[in-house]
Amino acid sequence: MAKVKVATEAAGNVWKIVVAVGGRVDADEPVMILESMKMEVPVNAPKAGTVLEILAPEGTAVGEDEVVAIIEAD
Repeated sequence: MAKVKVATEAAGNVWKIVVAVGGRVDADEPVMILESMKMEVPVNAPKAGTVLEILAPEGTAVGEDEVVAIIEAD
C-alpha cells in the first residue's frame, strides 16, 4: 500500500483536525480545516485510506502546498 501526502492549497492556521491518526478517510474527504483570511478552507484527502500521521497540530501556521498529513492509501 502506498503512502500519500496530504497538502494544503492555501496558507493559514490549522483550525480543526477532523480525522485522527488511525482514522479512515474517503477520497476528497476533509482531514483538517484551515482558517485563512477569516474563511474555513478544508484540506481534503487525495485518496481513500487510513491516516498515518498528522504533521501540523491545531493552531499551527502552514504555508501553501505544505504537507500536513500522510495517508496509507487503500
